[in-house]
Amino acid sequence: MTLKLCVAQRNFIVGDLDGNAQKIITAAQQAYADGARLLLTPELSICGYAAEDLFLRPAFIHACDDAVKRVAHALAGLKDMTVVVGHPTGGDSRTRSVAVQQRFNAASVLCEGRVVATCTKHELPNYQVFDERRYFTPGDGACVFEAGAPGQRVRVGLLICEDAWFEQPARLAKEAGAQLLAVINASPFHVGKGYEREEMMRQRVLETSLPLVYAHLVGGQDEVVFEGHSFALDSDGTVAGRAPSFKENSFVALVESTQATMKIIAKVEPVRTPEQDLWDALVLGVRDYVGKNGFPGAILGLSGGIDSALVLTIAVDALGADKVRTVMMPSPYTADISWLDAREMAQRMGVRYDEISIVPEFEAFKASLAGEFAGRAEDTTEENIQARIRGTLLMALSNKFGSIVLTTGNKSEMATGYCTLYGDMAGGFAVIKDLAKTLVFKMAHWRNANDPYGTGASPIPERIITRPPSAELRPDQKDQDSLPPYEVLDAIIDRYMENDQSMATIVAAGFAQADVEKVTRLIKLNEYKRRQAPVGIRVTHRSFGKDWRYPITNHFRA
Repeated sequence: MTLKLCVAQRNFIVGDLDGNAQKIITAAQQAYADGARLLLTPELSICGYAAEDLFLRPAFIHACDDAVKRVAHALAGLKDMTVVVGHPTGGDSRTRSVAVQQRFNAASVLCEGRVVATCTKHELPNYQVFDERRYFTPGDGACVFEAGAPGQRVRVGLLICEDAWFEQPARLAKEAGAQLLAVINASPFHVGKGYEREEMMRQRVLETSLPLVYAHLVGGQDEVVFEGHSFALDSDGTVAGRAPSFKENSFVALVESTQATMKIIAKVEPVRTPEQDLWDALVLGVRDYVGKNGFPGAILGLSGGIDSALVLTIAVDALGADKVRTVMMPSPYTADISWLDAREMAQRMGVRYDEISIVPEFEAFKASLAGEFAGRAEDTTEENIQARIRGTLLMALSNKFGSIVLTTGNKSEMATGYCTLYGDMAGGFAVIKDLAKTLVFKMAHWRNANDPYGTGASPIPERIITRPPSAELRPDQKDQDSLPPYEVLDAIIDRYMENDQSMATIVAAGFAQADVEKVTRLIKLNEYKRRQAPVGIRVTHRSFGKDWRYPITNHFRA
């Protein structure tokens, strides 16, 4: 017997219940017309992931329940068609101080207008960006349903995301009679995560000897990105199918079974490089943040440096040159090569480019403050004034024309506070907030060697990549005047911030104690800045955002 199934790898929008329901209905109708009799949608597909404190609002849960009913009613005429829909359900008893939760992260199995089964998620993740124990109650038991036309029916064990990372839920499904495991997911991207998932699901397959289909979400949602990359594994753990990454797709698989074996036949997309995944994640993150929030375009300050050059390239790949505007804002310390490189960069990308000198404003600020600052030497105060003038100009253009300001700071700067509050941190979306400086250079080289979106080969002038980084806020300034070499800085950040290694462990690994003490001290001191930074795209397993929750007032020093 043969069951044709389809994974609706779709870009659902948080809170757009009508739009999400219609996407599911359309996908089911198309899949049915193509001969499929089982459609899998991602985790919480009705409401989008993650809806955060919307889950606490009874009206939201009721609206989700109604949306599931609308989907079931709309598909009632599809004979023998089974559709799995992810949604929240339940209620709670709450006062201003106490909430007794009875909400579940659930999936309903719809067939011919009825809900024939509902599965609730057992394992609620509460680490990294996940916060599900705030909203949901753990479910229990196994959920096994039949799908397919009469004589072709397959018993499917349904698991919701985190449940498949543990042995028991899959084992319970097999004990309940499952012949195939279906896992619906909304698992945020970080570099390498897609193949980690394949390996973890391979463990479930080998433990149960059951084939598995993994249905995953695609799209950007605030600071997280979902990459799609749905897949199927045969009962021996081999990859039987893999969907494209970072794009919507109807991933089709044929499940062929005999009394002795069950085999999955599907198209297998090739393995991708980490750089491909990272670039596509950044592009999708920008496109969806700008598009889903209704901004007509983006604007950024183009300095002639590597960070703004990379952000510009990502923005054009995401939005198109016609929706991106750049502004060069030279100060008394801006080198001529910065003007030249910025102009060339904008020309290569085909974007609007304007130059607005900040010299008059800078002189006016200094004149206004001259009495207050009398007798004091210039220092970072004057440097920060320049950055804040630029931030003010960009925000004024944003207010006037509606385009969102893309900030250009990287993870190394966010970690150490090498950025100006209300200056270069001013803006609406921090595109490379989770890219260390060394990774910024690596991705600039990669993009110059690749043109994945057809917006132009070698967009970044070579001198931008090779010249020493500088904020250009004082004469002959270089980043390394204030910071260790980026290779050292980023390695310490990776060990301390991303992997929680102690200072002693980092020093024992060969790093100079003075560098370790300086970097970790800067990370601690600049928490107050990071709390006021714009949201940005998460691409590592630990970013400065939901992954990082340290107190600002903090006297602990390891």
